[in-house]
Amino acid sequence: MLVNKAYRFRLYPTKEQEVLIAKTIGCSRFVFNRFLSLWNENYQTTGKGLSYSACSSQLTKLKKELDWLQEVDSHSLQSSLKNLADSFDRFLKKQNKAPRFKSKKNKVQSYTTNIEKKNQFPEVSIAGNRMKLPKLGWVRFANSRDVQGRILNATVRKNPSGKHFVSLLVEIDVQDLPKTDSTVGIDVGLKDFAILSNGKVYKNPKFFRTLEEKLAKAQRVLSRRQRLAIQQKKPLSEAKNVQKQRMKVARVHEQIANARTDYLQKITTEIIKNHDVIGIEDLKVSNMLKNRTLSKAISEVSWSEFRRMLEYKAKWYGKKVIAVDPRYTSQKCHSCGHTAKENRRTQATFICVSCGHSENADLNASRNIHDLAMV
Repeated sequence: MLVNKAYRFRLYPTKEQEVLIAKTIGCSRFVFNRFLSLWNENYQTTGKGLSYSACSSQLTKLKKELDWLQEVDSHSLQSSLKNLADSFDRFLKKQNKAPRFKSKKNKVQSYTTNIEKKNQFPEVSIAGNRMKLPKLGWVRFANSRDVQGRILNATVRKNPSGKHFVSLLVEIDVQDLPKTDSTVGIDVGLKDFAILSNGKVYKNPKFFRTLEEKLAKAQRVLSRRQRLAIQQKKPLSEAKNVQKQRMKVARVHEQIANARTDYLQKITTEIIKNHDVIGIEDLKVSNMLKNRTLSKAISEVSWSEFRRMLEYKAKWYGKKVIAVDPRYTSQKCHSCGHTAKENRRTQATFICVSCGHSENADLNASRNIHDLAMV
């Protein structure tokens, strides 16, 4: 099956390439905002928006008027128009809110360059630890794995920590994984991250709590430096000590996010490889986050991201993920089927008041999830 897959690598651009990346990001943002403004004006005047082709023809004229738009990759500017058109299409279909103007103060700055199918020579090519990108030329990068498939586009981004990354979107033919004839139910939790109906437990590493003290200390230093810059009437963007500390805070956040993503990728891949049908709870995480007592712990475990990874990997590799109604899964006895609130004695203990069946509460819930998914 043909699927779109992304490869992400760390870039190590030269000073000149960093300047060109910043210019390209700025020009892409300018084009997006300019045509968003034109689209809004045209809609208020005529009741109709602008098509992508109309914007594209105006962009050609604009590049003749503004010479600095010709310094950057032309594909990135066209990509901004395509993103704008796509945003309005989804807005008109009531799939998302109306597109908003982009700000240079956003934490993550990026641009996307598309690959022309008609071009005999590829715009993006890889040789050893160097990657060729439009306008940038050859850029050194961390070549951690081979890129397989046909490259569709490349997104260059600059993180708040100051690091540069490139994401290559490729089209690749993915083969189904071997069938294991195994089914499993998964109950997610806060003490343990995931409990499988076969008894396997994935611990909750609590990456945020591990680095919380370090993060808090870095944020206090940043706050002091910001107050000092304000007292000296310096713009925060020009206060070097503020920017240095801001990057230190961003690196701690990045370390937490990277560790969490790596953990989720590993356990979801393991589950998909070992089981053909996987039952999970259809949790409304956004509603659960309204609980002020548990919101911090719930956001840390990333249940939504865990489910997203399971679902797209199952689609890729010929497996199946079934979401079931989470009501009463923790109160129902897996042995006799009796459902009562009193069955859940404590957070960890389940003792059925009807038949006396006793076991770990999360394991009992995961077995109920498994049974519901297999119906």
